Amino acid sequence: MSSQEIAAAVLMSSALTADAVAQPAASSSPKPEIVAGNTAFACDLYARLSPTQGNLFFSPLSVSTALAMTASGARGETARQMLRALHLPASQGEAAQTGFAALLRHFEDINRAGEVELDLANSLWPQAGDPILDDFLIQTRQHYGVEITALDYRHAGAEARAPINRRVEDKTKNRIRNVIASPLPDTTQLVLVNAVYFKGKWDDPFEPRATRNAGFFSTPDRIVNVQLMTRTGWFGYAETADSQILELPYTGRALSMVVLLPKDKTPAGLVRLEKTLHHQAIAALRSKLKPTRVELLLPRFRIEWGTTPLTPMLEKLGIRDAFQGSKADFSGISSDRSFFISDVLQKAFVAVDEEGTEAAAATGGAVAASAPLNPPPVFRADHPFVFFIEDKATGSMLFMGRLADPADPTASPSP
Repeated sequence: MSSQEIAAAVLMSSALTADAVAQPAASSSPKPEIVAGNTAFACDLYARLSPTQGNLFFSPLSVSTALAMTASGARGETARQMLRALHLPASQGEAAQTGFAALLRHFEDINRAGEVELDLANSLWPQAGDPILDDFLIQTRQHYGVEITALDYRHAGAEARAPINRRVEDKTKNRIRNVIASPLPDTTQLVLVNAVYFKGKWDDPFEPRATRNAGFFSTPDRIVNVQLMTRTGWFGYAETADSQILELPYTGRALSMVVLLPKDKTPAGLVRLEKTLHHQAIAALRSKLKPTRVELLLPRFRIEWGTTPLTPMLEKLGIRDAFQGSKADFSGISSDRSFFISDVLQKAFVAVDEEGTEAAAATGGAVAASAPLNPPPVFRADHPFVFFIEDKATGSMLFMGRLADPADPTASPSP
């Protein structure tokens, strides 16, 4: 069967000096306003990242969860800026926390159902002996299921990153390794980590024997060889004047991948498509999807993206005071008013391929029996496209990405 294995980790380090920057490395029904805010934030962040060249892959859910968790300890203008960037009214700080808690429980329910693997893990790593406020620790445990482990950055910065890296590796099945690549500065006071791991099989699998060699038009002047997985079947499908949209559900149909393919194969086509990505446009595209028999050609691909500093993008989205020791107000985390976020980094991984020939062959025969006489539309993803992984029940985006060059699986563009 075809499967996708996806992982992402966000690291947020809080420090005590302005020049201390960490090195890379309720109800179960979520509230609609939390989901809408997450989608709007995802599109905003994608827009800030998309001008970079090459492949792109990140988890907006991981970033927004880490920010929301930190915002629960922010106060005053710092809190207002963070909530505005997350598209959550500043007056709903507590509602935002309970809303995120409900969303995380919803994903836990999906994981427990056993159709796919979906593991979201939050952890806090404070400086041993420092006064992190009890209310913050209680709140993050309650809303985010946080595991809290004290470390000694001041006296063992080189060794302190090891347990953080091990936990991220464990939670992402070793897909995200060495998220903190260099020793943390001795001024680090708190590290917050959000890790997301997803592995799912297509609800209706590809036939591996149908996969073929073909060219992928990264640019009009650059064609790279790819393995195009091929299947004719029923998908959620729609077209606009400039693009094709196709939805592939995973086993259990709780989650799906949506692929947005520009009709124009030139770089200008992708640029036009990316400029249309916003919350309302994505909602409109979802409403257009109809069950349609389509001939699909989708490349195998793999992207490792990061560790990428997200701080400059978040500042452009309005989160400014949180990164400045002279202005940050995290008095809900610590009574030390010099407490601030030194950096936000993400490392992400995605792989799309096939496995399980027997199951694929059995499914292939059933689909062919219902083929209509009219030829189906062809969705040939042999040029750059945008994709995202979403929760179908809520519309929450777990991951977003762009495949621009399948020959460059370890692309890590600088913002």
